[in-house]
Amino acid sequence: MTDADTTAGRPADGRDRDADGRARNARPRDGLGRPLPYGAAGVERQPEGVVRTAAETVAEAQTLLDAGRPFHAHEVFEDAWKSGPEDERTLWRGLAQLAVGLTHAARGNVTGGARLLRRGADAVEEWEVVRGEDRPYGIDLAGLAGWARELAGRVESGPQPVDAAAEAPRLTS
Repeated sequence: MTDADTTAGRPADGRDRDADGRARNARPRDGLGRPLPYGAAGVERQPEGVVRTAAETVAEAQTLLDAGRPFHAHEVFEDAWKSGPEDERTLWRGLAQLAVGLTHAARGNVTGGARLLRRGADAVEEWEVVRGEDRPYGIDLAGLAGWARELAGRVESGPQPVDAAAEAPRLTS
């Protein structure tokens, strides 16, 4: 695609596509993953489909959470959920739900934030019970579930968005 094919960064046909023709939203995003207008300065997006070790996943997600970018941490967990072993999908999906729950809470979406935080807490607790592992890859599942439920309650009791960086959980202790 050339510059002549776009208007202010938007594709001429109005549809963002990757090199293989799959739909991909190429709009810039802010730190919480909200789309910005074409041509606006956004934060660097997480590449999709990256296969990482579990340790790399946890470290990358923690860095993003600490930086107040839970939406981007969710993308890292989503890669692990999609590329990892079948028996770990519930774990990674639950961690992704916790990150996106924090994203919604930081955006001011009270209902969505609280719901996803609780859904993620349920998922990691379920994985812990089924697998009998409470600290896979050093991740403190019980601590995360407690953090998520406590934050969900606070989100519901106050109308203000939360500070994503200040509320970021510690994945390991």
